[in-house]
Amino acid sequence: MKKFILLSVLTLLSFNRVMAADAATNALYLDVNQPIEARIDDLIAHLDLREKGEMLSTTAPAIDRLRIPVFNGWNQCLRGVQWSEPTTLFPCPIGLAASWDTQLVQQVASVTGDEARAIYNRAGKAMYWPNVRHNGLVYRSPVLNISRDPRWGRIAEVWGEDPFLASRMGVAFVNGLQGDDPKYLKVAATNKHYAVYNQETRRANLNTVVSERMLMEYWLPDFREAVVEGHAQSVMAAMNSVNGVPCSANKLLLTTLLKEQWGFDGFVVPDSGGVRLFQRDQSYARSMEEAVAKMIQAGTDVDDRYFADMIPRAVQQGFLSEKDLDDSLRRVFRVRFRLGEFDPPDLVPFNRISPSIIDGAENRAVALKAAQESVVLLANRDNFLPLDKSRVKRIAVIGPLANTVMLGAANYTGKYSKYVLPLDGIKDRAADGTEVLFAPGCEVLTATNRDATFGQAAAAAKQSDVAIVCVGLSDQIEGEERDRTDINLPAVQEDLIRAVFAANPKTVVVFVNGGPVTARWAGQNVPAMIEMFYPGEEGGHALADVLFGDFNPAGRLPYTIYASLDQIPPQSEYDVSKGFTYLYFAGVPQFAFGHGLSYTTFKYSGLKLSSQKISTNGTVNVSVDVKNTGQRAGDEVVQLYVHQEKSSVKVPIKELCGFQRISLQPGETKTVTFTLPAAKLAIWDEMTHGFVVEPGAFDVMIGASSADIRLQDRITVVQ
Repeated sequence: MKKFILLSVLTLLSFNRVMAADAATNALYLDVNQPIEARIDDLIAHLDLREKGEMLSTTAPAIDRLRIPVFNGWNQCLRGVQWSEPTTLFPCPIGLAASWDTQLVQQVASVTGDEARAIYNRAGKAMYWPNVRHNGLVYRSPVLNISRDPRWGRIAEVWGEDPFLASRMGVAFVNGLQGDDPKYLKVAATNKHYAVYNQETRRANLNTVVSERMLMEYWLPDFREAVVEGHAQSVMAAMNSVNGVPCSANKLLLTTLLKEQWGFDGFVVPDSGGVRLFQRDQSYARSMEEAVAKMIQAGTDVDDRYFADMIPRAVQQGFLSEKDLDDSLRRVFRVRFRLGEFDPPDLVPFNRISPSIIDGAENRAVALKAAQESVVLLANRDNFLPLDKSRVKRIAVIGPLANTVMLGAANYTGKYSKYVLPLDGIKDRAADGTEVLFAPGCEVLTATNRDATFGQAAAAAKQSDVAIVCVGLSDQIEGEERDRTDINLPAVQEDLIRAVFAANPKTVVVFVNGGPVTARWAGQNVPAMIEMFYPGEEGGHALADVLFGDFNPAGRLPYTIYASLDQIPPQSEYDVSKGFTYLYFAGVPQFAFGHGLSYTTFKYSGLKLSSQKISTNGTVNVSVDVKNTGQRAGDEVVQLYVHQEKSSVKVPIKELCGFQRISLQPGETKTVTFTLPAAKLAIWDEMTHGFVVEPGAFDVMIGASSADIRLQDRITVVQ
């Protein structure tokens, strides 16, 4: 009898599941002809309270009865997709920023998005995978924080010190990652870490104090553009507090600005384990249930399992209303619908991306192009570079980073199938018969048996036609949870350069790093210096192409390389107007923001303004002729800066308002035109809480860097 009852119960449960599945099959939310908002509302109506909590986990499980697939919002693609198998590994973002090429950045991000979707497709194209774990379609990139301070450990992950440059790179990356289909997303991009995150030391309990004006003018423009123009689908709240309020529960940041003023309709996720941090470490709630409620009410939508587990209890205990809960669900499901999770697979064009493209030859070619364009020629006395392959018979490749993989931000970097190191690239690209010697000389921070290893390096240099010394940083020095205390090249590496130079003055220094590296002795003595950042899987080939003149470098620094730390304020100062960045730095750096040399020369002429006078809501076109006056084809990065001559508040010395990377054959001239709306001249008014354009005179400057202004004129803004 008991067996019969048990079988009857099981049969009834099975019947109910079938009926529920059938009902779900015919549900409005699965009807692709219905408006997306109606579909979202219908899906939410099918969920009970426990299931609603589950759906707001960053790793949400499948719900069998509703044919809801598993959800993974924890994927990484900082410079290629992080996966269990190799994917294409690109230069770190600070290197990509040095290209000053938004089309290239969008191409890199597009390849990354293709590989991310291809990995997803490899799991199967069915709409519903019950209880299957796989890479999802929400990726936690780009990092849009600004590198205000050169000591910050995560500069490798960002786009430099200037808000305008970072905004253009951020928009390009979001566009490439998410794709250009009018209905569906390739993947969803997550802008992080929002906001004013710029320090690793005590970061979880850090309260960054900034003025309203500095917040709006310096810290938020790239986040705003990536949302307003790029339509990024997710934003990660930083773990620090801003002006006393944790970012994960900061209503000003998450609701007033992000959702109400910028029109963001995706979802917000805090940095890892935000609810635990908010309640336990920051002590902003008496219980986990209260913490969940405060975060959701302020604008956070998704977090880890603690979040999901506490939501039903927060509702039951009166901390959270189902209306607020449903608002977060609506945001999460809106993104999931746009990703095509609830539509027949054949309707989603990105489902046709084949896994065969992952780590393929075409994508690797993009990695090479990106590495080439990222190389910055810092110094080149007497045209020491490029090297003549026919005359160089023996090359000494020296240094701790010549034959060692340095990924930079390894936590967010994928695997690679083949990584071309500087030593490999030089061997591959040198002329047949060229002998390449190698000596590490030292480690990044120390030298074991220094006399012997330095001696080997000096001996290799002495018997070679040229010495290439690869030095820089590593995750021992910079990275997440690791700020730098010094910006100089580690002393042992500078000593190595001196020893090699003494043995052979024909020495080239190559820097591999994320944050700025000051190397004053090398800058004053060695004939040539190259910055290649963390260059990705084809970095060695890109370096060799530049050394031998097969590629004419045109990278430009996306940050200032200061001569010393004495030139800037303490790291705890978040008001950049006190002397941080080229915007407000009045001293002489080792290398200026926007600096970079070429193997050819360019002449600027014919600066023209479409008008000398514009209204506060008007626009002026700025044009200039640029001619390649050298013997080689090359790229030039034309930069537009402005300065307000008189103002009611302290304004930047000069401010980037436009840039274009152009290619010119020898003798060729191109006219470069910038559109400069008066809105770009605005400053934030703390009285009216808005941007205003003050009437008056503005200098308009065109140059090859922030310190190399070639032409200048003036416009007057009138009411």
